[in-house]
Amino acid sequence: MTGTRIAVFGGPYSNPYALRALLDDARSRGCERIFCLGDLGGFGAEPNALWPLLVDGGVECIAGNYDIAIGRGDEDCGCGYRDPRDNEFAQLIYDYTRAHTSPAFAAWMRQLPGQHRESIAGVDVHMVHGSPLMVNDFFWESLPDQDVRERLAASGADVLLCTHTGLPWQKRLDEKLVVNVGVIGRPPNDGRTEVRYAVLDLADGHAEAELVPLAYDWKSQAASMRAAGLPEAFVETIETGWWTTCLEVVPPLERSRGRYQLYRSALPTGFGAEAVSWGDVPEPGDDDLPVVPLFGSALFPARLWLYTNFHCNLRCGYCSVASSPTARRRSMSPERFASLVDEAIDNGFTEIYVTGGEPFLEPDIVAMVEYASERLPTVLLTNAMLFRGRQRTELGRLAGRPNLVVQTSIDGARPETHDRIRGKGSWARAMEGVNIAAELALPIRVGMTMTEENASEVPELGALLATLGISGRDFAVRPLVRRGFSTAAGVEIDDTNTVPELTVTTDGVHWHPAGADIETSPDMLLAAGDVPLAEAKRLVVERFLTLRQADGSLPIAYNCAV
Repeated sequence: MTGTRIAVFGGPYSNPYALRALLDDARSRGCERIFCLGDLGGFGAEPNALWPLLVDGGVECIAGNYDIAIGRGDEDCGCGYRDPRDNEFAQLIYDYTRAHTSPAFAAWMRQLPGQHRESIAGVDVHMVHGSPLMVNDFFWESLPDQDVRERLAASGADVLLCTHTGLPWQKRLDEKLVVNVGVIGRPPNDGRTEVRYAVLDLADGHAEAELVPLAYDWKSQAASMRAAGLPEAFVETIETGWWTTCLEVVPPLERSRGRYQLYRSALPTGFGAEAVSWGDVPEPGDDDLPVVPLFGSALFPARLWLYTNFHCNLRCGYCSVASSPTARRRSMSPERFASLVDEAIDNGFTEIYVTGGEPFLEPDIVAMVEYASERLPTVLLTNAMLFRGRQRTELGRLAGRPNLVVQTSIDGARPETHDRIRGKGSWARAMEGVNIAAELALPIRVGMTMTEENASEVPELGALLATLGISGRDFAVRPLVRRGFSTAAGVEIDDTNTVPELTVTTDGVHWHPAGADIETSPDMLLAAGDVPLAEAKRLVVERFLTLRQADGSLPIAYNCAV
């Protein structure tokens, strides 16, 4: 039995430039037949230019939901979107396509079959637009296996080929091959201008598929769309490879891989940096796009927390990460620390927060902080009790660094109040440390964890710190958190009511610094091991979107101020 090579693509989307490139590319690869799985119109500006290319190129077409709608003269595309913002963009381009598609081309669409099934080289191949269940079914890569099996069972073929979502992928399950062939009308939300299609080799009852990147004259496509007056958000996708419309239909896994995750209108109002922590969170820039990235917004600050260690000279009864003199050390090497700082720069982080345990128990902490603060604004969290002897001398190396702030904790205006929580003599040592840092001209911030015992002392402590030049936003009061050692009292927090602040420990990457101890906060772990920051960011976005979609709302900001 001889083999056969075929090319299969979806969604030309009124993009004749990509279609011409596909016909040339498929022939150069030796494809004997070329199939289109529908959605001829939409997104681009030149629907009528596709028809002669399809006919002259001998492309075998089935109808997608777009072609059915245009052929019948429906009022909308039947794309299957549910979010009103997705539908707004879908309606805009559908109205344009309907108005610019000739009656003859629409009549040609009406006669297209809804599916194609054929035995090719001993392989039962089934071609559909969405899935065997519905023409506008969104057959995502992230669908559970049971849902994939449902669609495979509805087909019964050896190979199931589909499109509609615009995102290509392939998977073998139960000796069946399913391939979403992607679309050629716009790139697959990966930051590249190339589009994708599938080349299948069929021989002796076996099938192999390759998802092929296709370069084309995207500049001409963008110019055509701009000349037609289509929204710049559409043109942006052609020019950058990132989706800027119709995002809400995309599941968390797939959406987390793109640049944009939310419509600008979905961002909460009146949500400033004070609701997250000390760090400033800029408002999203007004770039005329309807969408914004989650990362870098108030909902996911571009702030990276690095735990240098977990052992500490104190054992505070409310420590959210269970640090103590006997805690498992988990010391981060200077090499790993430096590599994370470098990754942070590459991945768009704007601040580094260095914390522990007590960082000054690490022999190389000053060199590590020097490395970080030479590259990014850095906050060093310490109990300020170890600034004596060698550490006092080492601390002097950090003096005068414009990118560095030292942050400590004072939990009462009087020694007895603070010491009840943190240990006898700790208030005096901490205040001594604050004064030493001030002598070295190191900017100081102070946080107070408020409990029933010290709540009445907030004004008094504020006044005391003001005499040391610490006031305004440099003094913050935070609530007690029920994590770590604090199990009987405090605010319950988890990933449903805290804004994510990506945190790295030697155990892995975590949702939030108050949940960075893997023993007491396993629910806050995103992934174990040395995870690249790019992937860690994606994991945060995916979890955020999953939680958000569970009830259709956004997580509430917890005023952690840690």
